[in-house]
Amino acid sequence: MISNQILQNTIEGLKAITRIDLCIVDTEGKPLATTFAGAEVYENAVLAFVESPADAQVVQGCQFFKVFDDQQLEYILLANGGSDDVYMVGKIAAFQIQNLLVAYKERFDKDNFIKNLLLDNLLLVDIYNRAKKLHIETDVRRVVFIVETDHEKDNNVMENIRGLFGTKSKDFVTAVDEKNVIVVKEVALNEGYEDLDKTAKMILDLLTAQGETDVHIAYGTVVNELKEVSRSYKEARMALDVGKIFFDEKDIIAYSALGIGRLIYQLPIPLCKMFIKEIFDGKSPDDFDEETLTTINKFFENSLNVSETSRQLYIHRNTLVYRLDKLQKSTGLDLRVFEDAITFKIALMVVKYMKYMESINY
Repeated sequence: MISNQILQNTIEGLKAITRIDLCIVDTEGKPLATTFAGAEVYENAVLAFVESPADAQVVQGCQFFKVFDDQQLEYILLANGGSDDVYMVGKIAAFQIQNLLVAYKERFDKDNFIKNLLLDNLLLVDIYNRAKKLHIETDVRRVVFIVETDHEKDNNVMENIRGLFGTKSKDFVTAVDEKNVIVVKEVALNEGYEDLDKTAKMILDLLTAQGETDVHIAYGTVVNELKEVSRSYKEARMALDVGKIFFDEKDIIAYSALGIGRLIYQLPIPLCKMFIKEIFDGKSPDDFDEETLTTINKFFENSLNVSETSRQLYIHRNTLVYRLDKLQKSTGLDLRVFEDAITFKIALMVVKYMKYMESINY
């Protein structure tokens, strides 16, 4: 259904061009949008016109027109003015509103189709049959973006994003819950993940300029067929969740950049606890003091390079070696040994994952 605001904007635009007053009422005679006052006086006349077989009629000096949606009477249009062109303007206005009904109905149908596609609610045969009816290509490259803001779904956010991609694009902007806006974007053959990052940055910049805060954007991998779009959506959802745990400093995260984080995210909590207990004998690797944790993180950032790490920490090389030796004595892991370093890094990520899961469960 078209919003009353859209109807109001349409007839105001037509009046600005033609200088003919217009009013749109429902089949019960209630005005929905109007450019002149006192439209309520036509209520009884409208009710009588609804029951009549005529599609157009002059009543009380005002031209009445019926507007149909797939042979179903939807609106009555009133054209009011002293010009001889009232009938022609009214016919044009009725035609315009009827076209709006068709366009919005098609968009609604496509929106429902995309939602069900994302949620895996369609059989394979239904995907191809409905896509054909809705004129949606099936064999093109697509990717799914999920946009999350700091409050529940706002129609303004969705409309702003929809405006970014244009009304004539082959991209779809929708939502399947109250928190996120979803973009199903067509990807050209020459576009890669760098281009997808640029698209995500455009969305981020747009929403930031509109005053949105704490915006997070995640996207899945590029798929080649319409039936695989739900996979890209699931990947984007995982990227959004995993990004909050292991990449909380990033506003944009790609599924392809999750690395080992996406494996840890799928581990059951009891298994994680067992792993930490076996490796650290019941201790937690995040119980170390801030100085030790800073040293560990910087050592990992510099790919286990002692010289570069000591330089960036502004400490002597021997001081760093002393800290690493002390850590080895308390944990049994030597971070200068690649295998021990991997074990320690995974342990830190597992603890971070466990803490995140605890925070959302309470």
